[in-house]
Amino acid sequence: MRKSIVLKRIASLALGAVLIASAAACGAGKENGAGSTKGNAAENSMGSGATSTGDASTEKLRGKIVIDGSSTVYPITMAVAEEFKNEQPDVEVSVAMSGTGGGMKKFTAGEIDICNASRPIKQEEIDIAKANGIEYVELEVAYDGISVVVNKDNTWADSITVEELNKIWAKDSTVRTWKDVNSSWPDEPIKLYGPGTDSGTFEFFTEAINKKAKESRIDFTPSEDDNVLVQGIAGDKNALGYFGFAYYEENADKLKVLKIDAGKGPIEPTFNTIKDKSYEPLSRPLFIYINKSKMAQPQVKEFINFYLDTAPELVKEVGYIPLESYNAEKAKIE
Repeated sequence: MRKSIVLKRIASLALGAVLIASAAACGAGKENGAGSTKGNAAENSMGSGATSTGDASTEKLRGKIVIDGSSTVYPITMAVAEEFKNEQPDVEVSVAMSGTGGGMKKFTAGEIDICNASRPIKQEEIDIAKANGIEYVELEVAYDGISVVVNKDNTWADSITVEELNKIWAKDSTVRTWKDVNSSWPDEPIKLYGPGTDSGTFEFFTEAINKKAKESRIDFTPSEDDNVLVQGIAGDKNALGYFGFAYYEENADKLKVLKIDAGKGPIEPTFNTIKDKSYEPLSRPLFIYINKSKMAQPQVKEFINFYLDTAPELVKEVGYIPLESYNAEKAKIE
């Protein structure tokens, strides 16, 4: 199943960019912990070199596409890149994950072609893009439900309220044990795991639970790589953390998901509850942002068309919820 292939690849390449490319591309240099491909935007996005004429789907294209950003959106884009490679073997697609914030820094500076994002672009990022002459297209590609998970051996917690989550994650939280959260829970230290501060998941969760984006206690184990969080929680009976639904689904045999009670009773994140938004307040849309000027490059334009054409199937395969229709998103790029 592609979901297993993609997410297990994340495990084995925890801090590395995955290059869907030729052997030459696999030898490309990397920078920083996220393993992004080095080189400037012009160098990474060279012309198409089409070798045949006719319908775009039959053209053999060349060139590069550089993508970075959200680890939550990464599995979707990775799956699309794998399928696209079968159609266009001469196009090199680099997919890295430095978090939505990290990806946006590169995107608004013109360093990458596409940014994966688990939250909408912020006003300050819009301003930077404008100052740098970067115009963009925003495409909604899927729905996600941030999943709050505990260790498989946790026998005391099956659900948690929004108020209890706030009590745990508030900036001034005094919670140190499970008993501090709920008097019926054990007097054992609670070990917390969560996305890093550059993550769109971190921003969305803190705004939904703490009512202010990026406001959170700091004494937790952070990582921009959700697989690191999975491993940490799976290895500690007293752990609690949160990340995208696809990562829980892939690791359901070693983790336990908590139902969330936002005042209407405990709701478990599932395909249906995320789709109908009854899983609240942690259901959200996922995005990709495309540098508009790069759409003139045939390999980028074809990749985006391919992305939207295959999204209904691939989004579901990697564990997220596809849109009812992608027609509105297709209209944006026409």
